[in-house]
Amino acid sequence: MLVDYHVHTYYSDDSECPMEDMVTKALELGLDEITFTEHVDYGVKWDLNCDYKAYFQEINKLKGRYGNRLTIRAGIEFGVQMEYISRFQKDFQTYPFDFVILSNHQIGNREFWNYDFQQGKSQEEFHRAYYEAILQVITSYKDYSVLGHLDMIKRYDQYGSYPDEAVMDIIEKILRQVIADGKGIEVNTSSFRYGLGDLTPSGAILKTYLLLGGTILTMGSDSHEPQHLADHFTEVREALNKLGFRQFCTFEQMKPIFWDL
Repeated sequence: MLVDYHVHTYYSDDSECPMEDMVTKALELGLDEITFTEHVDYGVKWDLNCDYKAYFQEINKLKGRYGNRLTIRAGIEFGVQMEYISRFQKDFQTYPFDFVILSNHQIGNREFWNYDFQQGKSQEEFHRAYYEAILQVITSYKDYSVLGHLDMIKRYDQYGSYPDEAVMDIIEKILRQVIADGKGIEVNTSSFRYGLGDLTPSGAILKTYLLLGGTILTMGSDSHEPQHLADHFTEVREALNKLGFRQFCTFEQMKPIFWDL
């Protein structure tokens, strides 16, 4: 079973890729399933979010055209901040998502990618604040399938490497909450594009998730252009097997389906 469960197109503010180009690339690669996960980040990006109406219309059109060769799922990536939870809950109740990634892209409307949030903070301060914000959100917000790129803050750390063990106390709380709520985490292969030198999340975090009893796991490229679709998936499957994982998940109508790695 070959799938990619984190894909962006021109319905996300940071991609110009036509949705059909991703579908044809998926067919070229021999994928069985693809799930689109366009960005919605209320607050700083209020006017740049996915156009739900157009998004679902195009997905339905592509299902009609390619559905006999490729399973196409309607997902979304919610960048949730505490102050906008009610808006995300409304969106979830309004639209028929198969799959929801919950991510942390900003805190207090200050983004990570441009280093606005990190400014004036020590390495320890912004790493801990990042994970504490995730823990706070998932304690209140439950309309999601998996946590996206859990240690993403490492992409945007100008100080260099920061040890997992320094924040593992918070990460363990996050993972325990995820497991208790019947949710999961993703392995995001953008780590290879960013040159991080480890998986995202790291092998240590993935191993901790497994030891705590975590079973729901998806694989996504976080692709914003076709050449990154299903990037390094063979290597990731091998790495997951070495860590002790034996299954991964796809989703239909927010329900996980388990497959052997």
